[in-house]
Amino acid sequence: MDILTKDDVARALPWTELVDRLDRAFTGGIETPPRHHHAVHRADGEATMLLMPAWEDADQSPGYLGVKMVNVFPQNADKGLPAISGVYLLSDGATGQPLACIDGSELTRRRTAAASALAARYLARKNAETLVVVGTGKLAPMLIEAHAAVRPIRNVVVYGRNLDKARALAADYVGYSGGQVPLASVKATEDLASAVAGADIVSAATLSTQPIIRGEWLRPGTHVDLVGAFRPDMRETDSACVEKAEVFVDSHAGARGEAGDLHHAANEGRFDMGAIKAELSELANGAHPGRTRDDAISLFKSVGVSLEDLAAAILVWENHASR
Repeated sequence: MDILTKDDVARALPWTELVDRLDRAFTGGIETPPRHHHAVHRADGEATMLLMPAWEDADQSPGYLGVKMVNVFPQNADKGLPAISGVYLLSDGATGQPLACIDGSELTRRRTAAASALAARYLARKNAETLVVVGTGKLAPMLIEAHAAVRPIRNVVVYGRNLDKARALAADYVGYSGGQVPLASVKATEDLASAVAGADIVSAATLSTQPIIRGEWLRPGTHVDLVGAFRPDMRETDSACVEKAEVFVDSHAGARGEAGDLHHAANEGRFDMGAIKAELSELANGAHPGRTRDDAISLFKSVGVSLEDLAAAILVWENHASR
C-alpha cells in the first residue's frame, strides 16, 4: 500500500482536471451511503469525527472503493494547528485490497474547493471577475485557485477576523497566473459590506456560528458560495441572504441534515427546504440548467459528499501511478 503525502496529492490534482472529474462523478456510477457524524466532547471544546464511505458501481472497471475519516477540532486554531485533519483509504473495488493511504486534509481541501468551482461553473455569471473570499484558513487559497480556474477572475478581496492573516494571504496571490487570466488586483479588507457589494462571487469558508454575510449587501447577479456551516447550529449568512437567492446544494440529503445556513433560515420562516432548486448531480446531468438570468442571486451550499472524495482519490491514484 502506498502512502501519499499532501505534496503528492497537490501534484496529482490540477484544478481543471479535478473539476472535470467531479463533474463526471456527479452524473452517476458511485454509491454514497449516509456518512457517520459523531460529536466528540473535549475539555477544551466540541469536536467532530466524520466517516465518509463510497464505492463505484459493479459495472465500473477496474472499480474502487474508499472511506475518509475527518476530524474537525475548531480549537486547534489556538494551538497553531489546522482545524481539519484526516486520511483517505482507497482500495481495489474488485478485491478490497488497500491501494493507498492518502493525506485526507489536502484531498478534502482540494475536492471541496473543486466542488465550489464546479457549482460556480454552472451558477456564476460567465464574465465574473471579482471574487471575495471570507476566511483565511487552509481552504481559502484553494478557493481562490479553484474559482480562478473556471471563471476569468481578475480581482480578489480577502476578509478575515485577523487582518494580518488576510493581508498575508492576499500577498501570496499577487501576480498569480494559474487561472483563466492573471490576477490584476489582490487585497485584504476590513470592510466586508463594501467588498460584497462589489463582488461577482462571494466564497465563505469559516467555522462561524453567527452571520457574517448579509443579504442586504448582495447586488443582482452575485453568486454566493458557502463552504462552512456544516452543522445545523453553524451559519455564515443571515436569513435575508438565503431568502433572496436561488439556492443550490451539493446534495439534498446533506442540506436537509446539516446545512446550517438553510436550517437557520427555515427555522426563522424565511426559507423552505422544498425551494432548493437543484443539487450538483442535477446540474451535472442537465436536469437543471443552472443560472438562467444575469440578475439572479445564486447561492450554493455545500456540506461535503463522499463521492467527491472517492473521485478525487481515484484521480490522485491514477496520476500517481502513471508517473
